[in-house]
Amino acid sequence: MSQSLNSKISNSLFEFVKELYPVCRSITGNGTRETLSSIKNIIPLDIKEIPTGSKVFDWEIPKEWNIKDAYVKNSDGKRIIDFKKSNLHVMSYSAPINRKMSLTELQDHLHTLPNLPDWTPYKTSYYKEDWGFCLTHNNYLNLKEDLYEVVIDSKLTKGYLTYGEYFKKGKRDEEVLISTHICHPSMCNDNLSGISVATFLAQYLENLDTNLSYRILFIPATIGAITWLALNQDKYERIKYGLVIALLGDDGIFHYKKSKEGSTKTDKIMEYILKSSRHDHKILDFQPYGYDERQFCSPGINLPVGRLTRSPNQHYKEYHTSADDLNFISEQKLFESLDLLSDFIRTVDSNQKYLNLYPNCEPQLGKRGIYNSVAGKIKEIELAMLWILNCSDGNDDLVDIGLKSGIKLSTLLNATEKLLEHKIIKHQN
Repeated sequence: MSQSLNSKISNSLFEFVKELYPVCRSITGNGTRETLSSIKNIIPLDIKEIPTGSKVFDWEIPKEWNIKDAYVKNSDGKRIIDFKKSNLHVMSYSAPINRKMSLTELQDHLHTLPNLPDWTPYKTSYYKEDWGFCLTHNNYLNLKEDLYEVVIDSKLTKGYLTYGEYFKKGKRDEEVLISTHICHPSMCNDNLSGISVATFLAQYLENLDTNLSYRILFIPATIGAITWLALNQDKYERIKYGLVIALLGDDGIFHYKKSKEGSTKTDKIMEYILKSSRHDHKILDFQPYGYDERQFCSPGINLPVGRLTRSPNQHYKEYHTSADDLNFISEQKLFESLDLLSDFIRTVDSNQKYLNLYPNCEPQLGKRGIYNSVAGKIKEIELAMLWILNCSDGNDDLVDIGLKSGIKLSTLLNATEKLLEHKIIKHQN
């Protein structure tokens, strides 16, 4: 990605997070539709709606949840908990209620973080009908015995699960799948960062002439991935690479979690670009907990899908709290994440195998004007040509060569172009 675009794109990424920050998203409902509509203002997006009650493998599409207002008032009429100030104050998917009750009764429905007393937690109850409020522990300690007015103006009705799908047709049918979750309200790293980066990654793809086809999913966590997989079983065979992306705006180093197989093309490419980058990183083995990589890698499906985050889920104290706000992420980190993913796309799209047309000893490159005639002063591109020639037996692709040699992809691509131009190698059919 051109460095001249840094300032403009970094600002756009962050501004999009700011735009979506106040929206009350959940796994269904109008907040999700509003979010997808905002994404569609930037990129072409196919918005799908799956009716309540639809069977998706062992699951069922739940009722749709929408909320207008919620609060707890004391006997003086003061809102001491107010959804209008932060949608995290209401447990997501709370059933409607309009009652007066004592503090003792109310306490059973209040959620706090005693170890982080100034922050409000994020809580949900998607599949068990319940209601609740979230508040700081300090505010909870200030509550006095009183008769409280408790109102949650919400609806749980037959409706739809809504998700968005971006598709870029390439020259070939083989696909790269990228997925990000859209269901978390008013938390910037988890996962407005993923939504924003995925949106501008699609915008980047719009301007490319690609070899492979690309599909980017904007889906509610868990039930969204399960729904897409249940309805798109005919597409599994075409998916050759995949990533779940989330938590891409904080100061943490990059963490790549391998696919279940651990040695897929996605795993090799992510290892290569992370090693080639200037960024500190860790590569993690697969485990069946986390985000939707566990759905894409379930045993009956087992797609080559890994996961890219900065700090992993539950590994930073701001996770699922009100402290995951606009101050917790930065333009720079969002851009670095987008830039790394653009490297992933460039690598995936250009990664091929080649055949050496002069396999019996190395060809004379000097007479073709592409090798330094001064002995002992080899350039990186010349070393890259020697690596490509030595490994172009139909078994290794450019990423394999890059991992063996430690040479960055841009140099390998330049060397490949020279060797193709002089008809020393050819694409493997």
